[in-house]
Amino acid sequence: MYDFFNFFGSALGYLLWFFYGLVKNYGVAILLFTVVTKIILFPFSIKQQISMAANSKIAVKQKELQKKYAKNREKLQIETQKLYEKEGVNPASGCLTMVVPLLIMMGLYYTVLYPLINTLHISGTAANSAAEMLKLIPGIGQTLDTRYAQIEIVKQFSDLKPYLTMFSGDELSKIESFSHGFSFLGLNLLDTPCDPSNIFGTLFRSNLWVIPVLCLVSSVITQFFTMKLQPGMQQQQQGCMKYMFYFFPLITAWIACTMPAAVGFYWIISTITGFLQTIILNIWYSPADLGAKAEARRIALREQEEAKMEPVAATAGNSDNGKERQAKAGSRKN
Repeated sequence: MYDFFNFFGSALGYLLWFFYGLVKNYGVAILLFTVVTKIILFPFSIKQQISMAANSKIAVKQKELQKKYAKNREKLQIETQKLYEKEGVNPASGCLTMVVPLLIMMGLYYTVLYPLINTLHISGTAANSAAEMLKLIPGIGQTLDTRYAQIEIVKQFSDLKPYLTMFSGDELSKIESFSHGFSFLGLNLLDTPCDPSNIFGTLFRSNLWVIPVLCLVSSVITQFFTMKLQPGMQQQQQGCMKYMFYFFPLITAWIACTMPAAVGFYWIISTITGFLQTIILNIWYSPADLGAKAEARRIALREQEEAKMEPVAATAGNSDNGKERQAKAGSRKN
């Protein structure tokens, strides 16, 4: 799993470094990165909206089947599958757009966690050598969390530069340029809001408490209004999934507490832009309109199927009539 997310983080790092080269600020680069990924994923969001409208349409029929076959799980599965086929609904078709943002968030985490190899794409051998060197420096090595070694090199580049002999001149220039762009609205996006080793001690570092708080608030507010805009979502949340839907904002807030602030900042921007996307989708692809169009297509398809069946039935009828006439003719001869 580490290799997958690290590879994914390296791929995202190229796009993030491109935006950073344009604006020279990591926060603005993440903002542009998030907007562009939302635009790229917009067609998938349309598919999710269509799937949601379809699932909402058959929700009542599903509940009827659940009551009817409450004591026969196997029959319930068979009849539910028949319902999906009859209505032309794929229950898993909307899952992709729910998973992709989390994949991007984890990929971005590895991009932020290992900025030297995943964002600047510096040799892993040199980056690892620099991380090992940090362990030998008094005042740093004793408290260093090896996961954040590359972040420390970027954050403290001006002090560490004389020791970074393992990097080439061009690599040192890239690191130095990168080290100046992490302040966004007074927040250092490379710092972690909470100290993982002392979570119940000094809870927040400086003003970075705003990152997890905004993660929580933005998630709760956007989910509340999304439910209002898309009532079908509430009908689809059943059992433990319903509770997870409300528990999810707490999970994102906890992640934002324990990861570099850049990851939480990405999630805030992603949540807000996602809500704006939902508003746009409800203007162009409202569930009511999608449901009406789907029903119209279903009726038209059934009419076509019935039209194809009529000539066959007529032919069969003519064949039977012919046999009757032959039988009558035979009886008259006899």
